[in-house]
Amino acid sequence: MFLEQVVTKPDPYAPFLLSQAIKANGFVFVSGQAAIGDNGEIVGEGEFDRQAEQVFGNLDRALKAAGSGLDKVVKVTIFLRSMENFAKIVELRRKWFSAPYPADSIIEVSSLYSPKAMIEIEAIALNGSH
Repeated sequence: MFLEQVVTKPDPYAPFLLSQAIKANGFVFVSGQAAIGDNGEIVGEGEFDRQAEQVFGNLDRALKAAGSGLDKVVKVTIFLRSMENFAKIVELRRKWFSAPYPADSIIEVSSLYSPKAMIEIEAIALNGSH
């Protein structure tokens, strides 16, 4: 099995000792993307809409760095601090993905890596060469 680490520039996740994504056997496995800006800080503290846009943008950037893209995502897992934002997720799916939409799980959690984080998304996508 061949594993290749995917790195974005800048890589705000480097201090956490994790890969933005890993390419393996025709797939890209993207680590949970939070609303972290290029400076390593949470964007839009207390503002779900700003955080969600940053999260989807970070997901897009990680996929592109892997040679893949949002159109190749087959599965996402979305972690929300509050299901009150569920309807917004439907609209975000419409904006960032296209049919056929990826398989999806949405899970409400009591906290994420930072108390400021309101959303995190991890994904599995096809490698761009497939």
